[in-house]
Amino acid sequence: MSDKVVLLDEWLCMFGMRARIALAEKEIKYEYKEEDLLNKSPLLLQKNPIHKKIPVLIHSGKPICESLIIGEYIDETWKEKAPLLPSDPYQRAEARFWADYVNKMVGDVGGRIWAGKRDELEVAKKELIENLKQLEEALGEKTYFGGNFKVEAECPKLIAWAKRCKQRESVAKSLADEKVVYEFVVDYRKIHELD
Repeated sequence: MSDKVVLLDEWLCMFGMRARIALAEKEIKYEYKEEDLLNKSPLLLQKNPIHKKIPVLIHSGKPICESLIIGEYIDETWKEKAPLLPSDPYQRAEARFWADYVNKMVGDVGGRIWAGKRDELEVAKKELIENLKQLEEALGEKTYFGGNFKVEAECPKLIAWAKRCKQRESVAKSLADEKVVYEFVVDYRKIHELD
């Protein structure tokens, strides 16, 4: 069996971006396979039969699912490059906690903002800002962490951190263009009559 690496992903998926950044940080060459989430490929359904979602990393024919698990797998498998997570057990646990927090408290709420009903948006925006403020407080003065409303005004440290992250080639190459994302969300909301 070859040592081939394949990533099943979708260009806009923040969780896929996490996997792409981890692969780039470790300088791992991989084949990218774009998934149509409205018409999932047989490969995706075969490799992630439980959740049937992306991202899925396939290494030597074996699937690894869920972005946090993919990141840890990449870190543990390609040890010759600098580690992605801290070596100290407490700091590593703290990094895992905040990554999980982003999944649940930022990702889920963010999804409600761009795909939710108009009358739910204000509540979701307020919830997202509070969650981001909590994340910003945890970031503190650290250099790195181990559309319709102004996040920057509410969370300037978090935005400065994001800008520093975007200066890294691995992050810059892995993120979707902000204008393209905005246009996608506007079109999505119109198509699904969410405005």
